[in-house]
Amino acid sequence: MDINERIICQSCAMPMKKEEDFGTEENGLRSMEYCRFCYQNGRFTDEGITLQEKIEKLVDIGVNRLGMTLEQARLMAEGKLPGLKRWKNSETENNSGAENE
Repeated sequence: MDINERIICQSCAMPMKKEEDFGTEENGLRSMEYCRFCYQNGRFTDEGITLQEKIEKLVDIGVNRLGMTLEQARLMAEGKLPGLKRWKNSETENNSGAENE
């Protein structure tokens, strides 16, 4: 991996820059795909959530915690999430596990 490569969470698109930004696998090792807010101890922290529910959750965070407008937050969430690994093969299906293949 290139040191300058931008790593984003494959569940919520959060940039992961510092070691503490990364989630953890069941064995305690760092997950290179998911952030600490989405993935801990080898499991999603919001298991069973649908893509649409995750979008709504992130819109709320964008508006209420990051100071974005509703339109900015919705455009970002709807534009980014469907292309991420966790959601790529799903429109509104539940994605309860890290590997749903």
